[in-house]
Amino acid sequence: MELRQRVAVGTLWIAVAALIAYMLYPVTSLGIDAVLQLFVLVFALFLAGVYLFNPWGVLDRHLFH
Repeated sequence: MELRQRVAVGTLWIAVAALIAYMLYPVTSLGIDAVLQLFVLVFALFLAGVYLFNPWGVLDRHLFH
């Protein structure tokens, strides 16, 4: 995956995380839905990090081709 594509996808995942954080902001109680939203938020930030920084060359491997 080229750098330009990785930056675009990483930016999209950051936007998803920002949207989830915005929807999560008025938390009144820490129920299962809030915990799931926090999990998705952390997972979206993790995916953004993978696409932006490509640790261990993960995106350079062609596992599904």
